[in-house]
Amino acid sequence: MIRMNLTRRIWLSFSALLILVALSMAIIYPMYIQGTLTEETYRIIEQAQNRQVNPFSDQFTPDFDDESAIIDPAMRETGHLTVIDRVISARQMSVPPGAAIDVMMEEAEAQEAETARYELVYEGRTLFYVIQQYQSSDEEAYLISFMWDSYRDTLLNSLWGNFIYLLILTTAFTLLPAIWLTRYLRKPLRLLGSHFEQIAKRNWKEPFHWKGDEDFQKLSDQFELMRQNLIRHDRSQKTFIQHASHELKTPIMVVKTYAQSVKDGVMPKDTVEESMDVILQEANRMDKRVKDMLYFTKLGAMKQETINREKIVFGELAYRLEERYRLQRTELNFIVQGADVTFYGDLEQLQILLENLIENAMRYAEQNIWIRAENGVHEVTLFVENDGEAIPEEDVHAIFDPFRKGNKGQYGLGLAIVKQIVELHHGQHHVENNDHKVSFQMRIPHKKERRQQGEVSSPCTPKICKEYITQK
Repeated sequence: MIRMNLTRRIWLSFSALLILVALSMAIIYPMYIQGTLTEETYRIIEQAQNRQVNPFSDQFTPDFDDESAIIDPAMRETGHLTVIDRVISARQMSVPPGAAIDVMMEEAEAQEAETARYELVYEGRTLFYVIQQYQSSDEEAYLISFMWDSYRDTLLNSLWGNFIYLLILTTAFTLLPAIWLTRYLRKPLRLLGSHFEQIAKRNWKEPFHWKGDEDFQKLSDQFELMRQNLIRHDRSQKTFIQHASHELKTPIMVVKTYAQSVKDGVMPKDTVEESMDVILQEANRMDKRVKDMLYFTKLGAMKQETINREKIVFGELAYRLEERYRLQRTELNFIVQGADVTFYGDLEQLQILLENLIENAMRYAEQNIWIRAENGVHEVTLFVENDGEAIPEEDVHAIFDPFRKGNKGQYGLGLAIVKQIVELHHGQHHVENNDHKVSFQMRIPHKKERRQQGEVSSPCTPKICKEYITQK
């Protein structure tokens, strides 16, 4: 397929339309005009013939009035031949050639109707004639009225020339809207192309607003929405890199400082073992941050794939996590409710979801942490609640953002990973302060998705999920 820009397409479309109209008229117009003029020629001949037979026929033959004729009869000279007992006498103009008269005589003798039309081609010219029978002194007579085609052809050529002139004039006027349309489309499209070029160069600071045409205005609004999304994505990417660097910088500095001190023989702690414990703790912290970032980016990159939903008994998962985390803060009470609730979801992902919510609750809880599930008509809701300090209202809407700083000054990806997992299950996430508790609520739809043959069963590959769960 030939590739061309919009301007050339517009010109090509208008040109093709004009050529199609011109060809249609060039074929139909001459045929129609020629047939009309031939019919008019016969009418003029018959009118002149009636005047020869009856000079007063104008009063009794309204069908042949001059006003109804396309061509004025006065401008056409009509010849007449009278044949009585095979004796030919001419009236007015010159007599046709003898061979033509012989053909006329044969047609007249063979004619049965009172009046008939004939056409004779003689030496490249066409002779139109009408033969009318009448009685003259009890003898059968014929009046032959004729006319050559010279005037018809001259008039046809004149009309054809007028048609060509009209076609040229029409083409000129038709091209005016084509020029206007081209200029009308070129400016906004060039401006939009320029902005796209800037976007390709990662320069999306300049906005694009088009006022006027509704379609172009809608296009500019869509472009502006895309630009704003790119700005937000770029800002979040830079923020992610900035916070990731900060999260890795602190443990690296601690490890480096302690290692250099041990090397220099200066013990930061009382013993070498205690100093090594600090190094190991910071290394584990750095390892956790790296795995969080890998898992977070992996979930974001695989949103379009189908997850592996399997039947989950909430109690089995909740009690296993409760047993693990009870040892970390023995003063806390873990309360599991709704243990008999069953639903479908990705077991490994939902375990990571609950782990992150419980770890977040453990930072703020004073005495109790509730882990419960409620079964609804269309969804199951997972709750992780704690009796700690309420979340400030201005922070509620952004608490699931990556590297959001909590009220204890900690950054992290835990709640951002929770949000990603809920969205992969086509659910909803919510947090609120109620009854002296902070309540995190995750709604997971009941609908069980079927895996299509050949699809990746889960956006969380076994290796990544196992590594992530193991380090938790």
